[in-house]
Amino acid sequence: MSFYTFTAYTFTEYKKLQMEAVKQRLILNEGALDVTLSRLCMQLIENHGSFSETALIALQPRGKWLAQRIAEKLAKFTGNTIELGYLDATFFRDDFRRRDNPITANATEMPFLVEGKKVVLIDDVLYTGRSLRASLDAMQAFGRPTKVEYLVLVDRKYTREIPVEATYIGSSVNSIKTERVSVEWKEQGYESDNIWLLSK
Repeated sequence: MSFYTFTAYTFTEYKKLQMEAVKQRLILNEGALDVTLSRLCMQLIENHGSFSETALIALQPRGKWLAQRIAEKLAKFTGNTIELGYLDATFFRDDFRRRDNPITANATEMPFLVEGKKVVLIDDVLYTGRSLRASLDAMQAFGRPTKVEYLVLVDRKYTREIPVEATYIGSSVNSIKTERVSVEWKEQGYESDNIWLLSK
């Protein structure tokens, strides 16, 4: 093998390694994620105190695991029971009838009315904003809250199609439409909690 052949070969391998690194980038590992969740809980407690007048609502399906973790930490920090509901907005999405394959709806579990309450909607990733808009419409069936806030684990910047922003943000990432954020929870069967930015 000549020097030139060897140089070309190692350069190709180097470019391959670069491409593989771009395809999967770790945003938060388990330790960093736990610290982030604790910070979000502290911010919530600053604004909502004992949570006697505030309820958490997870946006199905991907906000479920995050909301459960947040509720558990809040209960531990405050010593109070945290009201937690699960809201599915499938039939309120503006693309519901535009898809080739029908969307499978998830369970809505709202053991309380939101009338007169402060509500914190919880989702794992803020992308275009359309899911949040649909969820706001779906929530109207359970009453009119006095205030609505929005908590997300990851805010994908520069991808918004609806003019909405999160009140509480775990981590912000610069991303393009060909990328996606993957949130892995141990409750889903993963060995550890991780958040990845994946490129196609």
